[in-house]
Amino acid sequence: MQTPTDDVLRALHPDCPDWQRLGPTPRDAAIRAMAEAQRMQEEERTAAWSGGFNRRTFLTGGLGVGVAALGAQLVTSRVSYAAADELDTGTLVVVFLRGGMDGLSMLVPAADPDLVKERPNIGVRKGLIDIDSGRTFGLHPAMAPLAPLIAQGKVAAIPAVSTPDLSRSHFQAQDCLERGSSTTLSTGWLDRVLTASGPGTTFRSVAIGGTTPRSLTGAAMPIAMHDLGSIKLNVDKTETKATTAALQALYTGLDHPIAKQTKLAIGALGTVARITAADTAAAAASPGTAVQYPSGNFAAALRDLALLIKGGAGVRVACIDVGGWDTHTGMGNVDSGDMQAHLGDLAKALAAFTADLGSDLLDRTTVVTMSEFGRRVEENASGGTDHGHGGAVLVLGGGVNGGVHGQWKGLAHRTTYGDVLGSNDYRDVLTEVVSKRLDLSTGKLKHVFPGWRPKRLGIMA
Repeated sequence: MQTPTDDVLRALHPDCPDWQRLGPTPRDAAIRAMAEAQRMQEEERTAAWSGGFNRRTFLTGGLGVGVAALGAQLVTSRVSYAAADELDTGTLVVVFLRGGMDGLSMLVPAADPDLVKERPNIGVRKGLIDIDSGRTFGLHPAMAPLAPLIAQGKVAAIPAVSTPDLSRSHFQAQDCLERGSSTTLSTGWLDRVLTASGPGTTFRSVAIGGTTPRSLTGAAMPIAMHDLGSIKLNVDKTETKATTAALQALYTGLDHPIAKQTKLAIGALGTVARITAADTAAAAASPGTAVQYPSGNFAAALRDLALLIKGGAGVRVACIDVGGWDTHTGMGNVDSGDMQAHLGDLAKALAAFTADLGSDLLDRTTVVTMSEFGRRVEENASGGTDHGHGGAVLVLGGGVNGGVHGQWKGLAHRTTYGDVLGSNDYRDVLTEVVSKRLDLSTGKLKHVFPGWRPKRLGIMA
């Protein structure tokens, strides 16, 4: 977040001597002074526009571009132009495991003879967490923190999930998945979901981690933040209240996109302040009762997301990226290695998040973990696996029909490159989850995945 640039301030008030010598507090005072001037000019604009709109009244009542640009520089986050949420359908959380997560390590077909043959050193075959009533699959032992949710029927798994694009390129595979099509659609599939679901609160779509994922590209304009602490005004703390009030006054009566953006961004500041204050008060009132999250950026992102959901911020869609899944070397097995560590971190963070929400909010929250592709069945000479095709997806939380779903043909049926055969299209998975969680009709879903006729897999109850 930036304070007003010297050029902007100089353009707004050319009589001021040397803006570069001014610190934050004088600049805040300048903003408040401009706000007062804006208040005085508002009556003139109202009178000028009262008789109708034409070029002359626009030039008479309009405000300089420099002033309009000021608001965009003061707030760290991008906000969606949306009204208050009237239809609260709950929250969809999409966790993207970037790098190509090895589905055969997470969702293990332990009895398949080809797994033993092709993975003599990295194959996981003991201590599995039962998710399939002992039939075909089990989860990696490192995912034991999810066992209570599995017992409640709140965890579903889908093997052999793929995109129609057989590319082994991370960029191409991720792009295909996040656009929701192998064609040249310019928007992301989650942006189209938000368009179909209608307006909501400022926080209706959130990307935690600092960047906006491709899946949210489009008109919805999500809030992209590093964490809740990054949503703040870049001014002296003693001047925050006065500067906020000044910004509100500065854009009063101005019909401009930046004015709308600034108004909603100020609302975001207020929402975050309210939620964090309530969390601090609750911790002080009941010390030692807060859910303990593991360390790491992913767990911290989930904790911030839980605060927003518990605080009633109206989060409809949230995206979190987790890197590190390109395991060409040192995958390990049950007791050690990269997959054991990564899956353990994933399960611990998700278990803390679901516990933090509590049963009522969890029933209104659905989490999907997905990756751009799976890995080859055969282990390589470095104790890892190379880029493959069919991967595995987890779905957990409210409305989930626990167990393993979708087609599985076994490892004997592979692609010509030795990959897991992609028997389940990712659009079938996402369509079913979105339909249930966000209550979208079949007609609206046609615009999310154009030209696709979804097949029900039984993931959602």
